[in-house]
Amino acid sequence: MSQVKGETLYVALVAALRVSGKRTLAQLNAFDLAVTVAFGSTLATIMLSRDVSLAEGVVALGLLIVLQWVVTASSVRSKRFAEMVRAEPTLLLRNGEFCDETMRRERVTREEVKSARRRAGLSGPEAARAVILEGDGSFSVTTMDAPPQDRAVAGLDGARQSGNKT
Repeated sequence: MSQVKGETLYVALVAALRVSGKRTLAQLNAFDLAVTVAFGSTLATIMLSRDVSLAEGVVALGLLIVLQWVVTASSVRSKRFAEMVRAEPTLLLRNGEFCDETMRRERVTREEVKSARRRAGLSGPEAARAVILEGDGSFSVTTMDAPPQDRAVAGLDGARQSGNKT
């Protein structure tokens, strides 16, 4: 790759990211992560491949940025669209009880929930009000001594828990 191509691509990338906003490379959910990986892969291909011209590369990066902007803007404006592209939080443990059917559906083991609980400094399941698998794949843990702060922790509509009667 010529030095000029790399420098030009870098300047184009910085300019595009400044114009498109902070959300372009955010990893708030699985969709954002996929776009970020695609962005990095495209950038690497442009920089390393002699078969891809600088103009083609800039267009490809621009297309990814525009599509990311369209999807995120649409998800803010339409709840239905947001539900299609975003993963909802899922309740895995409630008031010390594992939600086995939900864990099976989400492909999460008891050991992973226990690990999340330990990372939060809790020794036993009875100390956890809730362990939630967030839309980005991370775990949130709420303790019994903390009041429910949102509907997901309270076990209402915010977190999916189908198949588990509580």
